[in-house]
Amino acid sequence: VIEDGATLGDGVLIGPYATVGKHVTLGSGTKVGAHAVVEGHTTLGEDCEVFPHACIGTIPQDLKYHGEISYLVAGDRNVFREFVTANVGTEGGGGVTQVGSDNLFMAYCHLAHDCIIGDHVIFGNAATLAGHVVIEDWVNVGAFSGVEQFRRVGQHAFVAAYAGATKDVVPYCTVQGNHCQVFGLNIVGLKRRGFSALAIGELKRAFRLLFRSNLNTTQALEMISSEDFESPEVAALVEFVRNSEHGIVK
Repeated sequence: VIEDGATLGDGVLIGPYATVGKHVTLGSGTKVGAHAVVEGHTTLGEDCEVFPHACIGTIPQDLKYHGEISYLVAGDRNVFREFVTANVGTEGGGGVTQVGSDNLFMAYCHLAHDCIIGDHVIFGNAATLAGHVVIEDWVNVGAFSGVEQFRRVGQHAFVAAYAGATKDVVPYCTVQGNHCQVFGLNIVGLKRRGFSALAIGELKRAFRLLFRSNLNTTQALEMISSEDFESPEVAALVEFVRNSEHGIVK
């Protein structure tokens, strides 16, 4: 069912028994599989793929939502596998759920209202984001893991399977455990993405000061700032921690 008013780009394919709502815009080359639902004020960019039984653009699971117009906007080449659910935003959260480009949401993932997702993010099966979560670029969120509302996960971080993130996850790090703890740098991911030996070495030094010294967070940031770090990655890590409103996973 393609409702009157839907906007479909060139080469869009809609499978049997799929539903595309009247306020939906699908970019060129996007595919919607059998029994999938794309509704609400939802925009998907070019070459996205919505697999069977996924529900994209449905209303928030937020009791404060009372039918106001809100949006889900996604970029290009995003893949939503079977039974993924992604909700539009809420008035109190800015009114829009944002998804970048080149992301993979494996089966049964949930993307709640007002989340902001960067680019090149991979969500394992049944990974779940509460409302207002920010996931930066190149993050891996493991299967059956969860991120609490209003939390941030920094760029190139790795959230292990079954982890529960109740605080912000620092960039470039690996966290795991039901009550998340930092277990080290995401060395494998950094090497795969071509980070220099200098950047990785400096991140190791900064990591030791922040997580493996007897310094508290404020003292560690002061120490890092006083040393001769050259890489922008360390500067990004420091800025992330300083801007954290909910504390960081340690």
